Amino acid sequence: MLKKKDLLGLYDTSAEEIAEILNEADKMRGFLSGKEKKSDLLAGRTLITLFYENSTRTRTSFELAGKYLGANEVNISAASSSVQKGETLIDTGETLDAMKIDFIAIRHPMAGAPKLLAEHVKASVLNGGDGMNEHPTQALLDMLALKRKFGKIEGLKVAILGDIKHSRVAKSNLFGLTKLGAEVVMYSPRTLMPRAIERLGAKIAKSREEAIDGADAVMGLRIQLERQNGGLFPSLSEYSKFYGVKDELMKYAKKNAVILHPGPVNRGVELTPSLIDGKSSEILEQVTCGVAVRAALLKLMAEYRMEKGL
Repeated sequence: MLKKKDLLGLYDTSAEEIAEILNEADKMRGFLSGKEKKSDLLAGRTLITLFYENSTRTRTSFELAGKYLGANEVNISAASSSVQKGETLIDTGETLDAMKIDFIAIRHPMAGAPKLLAEHVKASVLNGGDGMNEHPTQALLDMLALKRKFGKIEGLKVAILGDIKHSRVAKSNLFGLTKLGAEVVMYSPRTLMPRAIERLGAKIAKSREEAIDGADAVMGLRIQLERQNGGLFPSLSEYSKFYGVKDELMKYAKKNAVILHPGPVNRGVELTPSLIDGKSSEILEQVTCGVAVRAALLKLMAEYRMEKGL
């Protein structure tokens, strides 16, 4: 059973809890392969998806996870909510809480927003991405895809290349993967590499070849132009030439290495189209694993809430 009502990040989530979530998510992945994806596990429970940023994969997978397990699901977009009238995040949360909901999946451009919300509501808060801080459910689905492919996480080498500075995905993967015994090697332009990230457990490579050498998985990260002030690299074409993952670079990885990407992919920039669509790509499997992970979290949180009388 989970030890707290919320999932705000993997930095403060134990290896035991991560393992429990992945085990439950693996069962949910099997459930999703069935013809009838219908359960009453969450009958009578209500999930709110509260997104202050655009999203396709994360929001939709939360919604489907809730519906597949029988929960009532309501989507709230900040653009059409009382936020446009000046309502604060705390007021929004307390208003929703007064409607006796159970779960809030939130995405917000400001780091720490899910934590602030969690401190003011009785509902369980799931972080769907907060600023440049964390994206825990994305990292969990990445780990599930790896576990299903290799049968383990411990001992794997995962190379992460791209816009690491602005990536909440990279940070959550670093925390989660290293807690389960994987080696995480990162490579990016110096302008896109956070200072002292090696203190958090990352190994910094001096080249793409060094990062990919002996890797079990190679993860490309999207160039997040919306979070940049500009001038961090000359152009997308130059970035692709010197920092993108090319087909010929995969000869340095292990023969059965897989390609990962949190999406959406800038084709031909972070990864070549042939890698995105190739046999080693697990990108679509990541999407399926995303529904499984979020369903598993809702189930485990419902059990926690029942145990605590929430």
